[in-house]
Amino acid sequence: MHRRFPIAAVVVVGLTVVAGAPAEAVAAVKVPALIGDHMVVQSGQPVRLWGTAAGDETIRATLAGREATTKADAAGRWRVSLPAIPAGGPHVLVIQGQAQGSTMLRFTDVWAGEVWLASGQSNMEFPLWRATGGRDAARDGCAGLRLFTATHATAATPRDDVTGAWQACDPEKAAAFSAVAFHFGRDIHRALGVPVGLIHASWGGTPAEAWTPRNALVAEASLRPMVDTFEQEQRDPERRVNAARALADWEARNFHQDTGNKGEARGFARADVPPAGWDKMNAPGTWEDAGLNIDGAVWFRREIDVPADWAGQDLALSLGAIDDFDVSYWNGTRIGATGAETAQYWEAPRRYVVSGRLVRAGRNVIAVRIFDHYGSGGFAGPADVMTVRRASGEAGALPLAGSWRYRVEQRLKPIVADFNKRPRLPGADDSNSPTVLWNGMIAPIAGLPLAGVIWYQGESNVVHASQYATLFPTMIRAWRSSWGAPALPFMFVQLANFEDGAANPPLGHGGWAELREAQTTALRLPATGMAVTIDIGERDDIHPRNKHDVGRRLALAALAGVYRRDVIASGPRFHSAARAGATLRVRFTGVASGLLTTDGAPPKGFLLAGADRVWHVADAVVDGDAVVLSSRDVPDPVAARYAWGNSPPATLINQADLPAAPFRSDDWPTPAPQASAQSH
Repeated sequence: MHRRFPIAAVVVVGLTVVAGAPAEAVAAVKVPALIGDHMVVQSGQPVRLWGTAAGDETIRATLAGREATTKADAAGRWRVSLPAIPAGGPHVLVIQGQAQGSTMLRFTDVWAGEVWLASGQSNMEFPLWRATGGRDAARDGCAGLRLFTATHATAATPRDDVTGAWQACDPEKAAAFSAVAFHFGRDIHRALGVPVGLIHASWGGTPAEAWTPRNALVAEASLRPMVDTFEQEQRDPERRVNAARALADWEARNFHQDTGNKGEARGFARADVPPAGWDKMNAPGTWEDAGLNIDGAVWFRREIDVPADWAGQDLALSLGAIDDFDVSYWNGTRIGATGAETAQYWEAPRRYVVSGRLVRAGRNVIAVRIFDHYGSGGFAGPADVMTVRRASGEAGALPLAGSWRYRVEQRLKPIVADFNKRPRLPGADDSNSPTVLWNGMIAPIAGLPLAGVIWYQGESNVVHASQYATLFPTMIRAWRSSWGAPALPFMFVQLANFEDGAANPPLGHGGWAELREAQTTALRLPATGMAVTIDIGERDDIHPRNKHDVGRRLALAALAGVYRRDVIASGPRFHSAARAGATLRVRFTGVASGLLTTDGAPPKGFLLAGADRVWHVADAVVDGDAVVLSSRDVPDPVAARYAWGNSPPATLINQADLPAAPFRSDDWPTPAPQASAQSH
């Protein structure tokens, strides 16, 4: 039975290390980043701990009245399991070497509850502050959650640890966290009344093969060529040089090129030039969010009032991430810039030192020129890191999030690039390479007891949709094998509607539709669930802002499939299609108390085809648990499709307000996938 707990009243205490002898006397007892203050351990499962110490040293661990000892191997590696504990806390975890002079590690604010791993690409990485209602959701509180974000990392072989730290959830931490994971975790916490630990390990723009162990890829004949090609490229330096040249050429053709900073000469950065005619925009946030749908160069200015005792002192300016490139100024003088030479430049935090000679008491002006060569542009946040403070590290900072003045220097039409033709730069440092994200970000977590996994990914695999039908289940089975849990719950998001600007598929076709179908093949595996989002995407934005419903639908899938709660977890699902004269009767499961539509009109999104396999928009009428389809263009219907396209109409729901899943009743071959858009 789950009990509620007063997490909000917890006093956070830091890690204590007690030493009984000089550090050099013995090897220090160490643990990975996943073991620490504020951590959540999975209730009802043995508590697994691991780390390093002196060779052959005995290690003792205690938690919530449980105790266990183990012995490190000759290399100093150790593992130990404590008996399971029920949900609740807070507890203190103590890990101590038993050799004379060994260190003792003491971790506080440790809870037992439900631990979920959230992974995937940019729609899982999308932060709460950018989501619709996200700032309000963060301010509403999240006392029942503990958050861990794994830093991006690639690796040629599996790593032992990730970089990150558990955090008690507060409005600032929540705002910077994965929006989908946050909403999922909060719904689970509210439903169960127990602590929820969320481990977030995702990376935008990455394919599923990057998250899959090598042994799983090579064991599957259709997937092995991925690894073979990658490893051949690794052994051939000339191929890497040629690939780098081809990539640079492609980007020069497909990304806007900065033709020069014209705003500086016009005084846009100068403190003595008033920003006449400049508009206002809140930061952080992309300028597309503010209605400025352009690529190109945009200037931002902000006046701040510097305390008198800061005058003449070096300052540390932090602007967070900026998408894509920036040149930053203080009172008209350049203080820093970040360009294409910086890896992952669109998400690299901007931290610049302001020389004391530029700093005066009272009014000072910060100016930032941002050049966006593709996709979104602007301050990418998070808000809490946009500050200026004394470089000496003394307490106190001036916040910079909020209203800024802006002016467009160069207005360019947004680019539509075919990323399927973008050359790869082979290497373990390329986040798109096979296995490298499994090695760098998931392998170090594998084995940690979990309640399950939530996954939002697939955009980067659209061009190989048919392959994904094999790849995705292979990845799930491989993760489960690494955890030693054949039925580890795995809940995933089916891709939302998005009109790929580089493709123009005929009616009834589309690479995104085929990828969604490939995703459903994973439902044949046990302990899986799918959140349908065909109704809440944004036709022109690959990153839809509604993450609340995504998290809620994942939570419903988990509550029904993992926690056996009596909830309606999914919308209508295709059951069968039967010919009745000139009509086709399509029956559904999961109709709850009946079929409805989002607009009260007859269902939209159904297609009919005859033996000629040419698709036509169908007239649809709800009849009990079925929809009856007809079309004067298809007198002899043989097959139906619903919501089958990149961004199709889709209005069919059940009385739980959950959407019908896209489907097709035929098994006809699909045309070759067309281009797929991606983003940072």
